[in-house]
Amino acid sequence: MNRLLSQVDPEMAQILDGELDRQIHTLVMIPSENYASKAVLQVQGCIMTNKYAEGYPGNRYYNGCRFVDMAESLAIERAKRLFGAEHANVQPHTGSQANMAVYYALLDEGDTILSMHINHGGHLTHGKAQNFSGRYYNFVFYGVDRETEMIDLNYVEDLAKRHRPR
Repeated sequence: MNRLLSQVDPEMAQILDGELDRQIHTLVMIPSENYASKAVLQVQGCIMTNKYAEGYPGNRYYNGCRFVDMAESLAIERAKRLFGAEHANVQPHTGSQANMAVYYALLDEGDTILSMHINHGGHLTHGKAQNFSGRYYNFVFYGVDRETEMIDLNYVEDLAKRHRPR
C-alpha cells in the first residue's frame, strides 16, 4: 500500500508522465481543462479520495467524516467570507450545476454574460440555446482568431464596453 505508482505499474506511470508533459507544453482553451497548480493537484489527489461523505458537515450518512467535515466547513466559511454571504454550499454535482448555482446566485434573468463561444472552448452552460443559460440570460460571445489562434483582448474589451455584462 505504500509503494509509488512507478513501482506498482510503471507503464501507467509513464502514460501519466506523458500527459503531464503534454499539459505543461500545450495551451488548451477548454475551461474545464485549465492547468491545475501543484497545490490544487495535491488537494485533488489527497487521502480524501478514499472517503465517501454524503450529506453535510455534522450530518453525514457514514461514520468517520470528522476530517471531511473540517475541510468542508473551512471551504464553506471561506466562500461565505469571499462572497459576503450568510450561507454557502461547496458541493457542486457537475460543472453545469456549479455554473447554474453561480448564475442563480449572482445574476437576474435577462442579464448579459460575456463568454467564449462553445466552438472555441466555451462550456455548454455558456448560452447554448438548448441549455437553461441560453433561455434565461443574454450571451455575448468572443472566440479565438483563426489566423493567430489567440483571443483578441482588444475585441473582448470592446464587447465588454458595448454590452456591459454583469
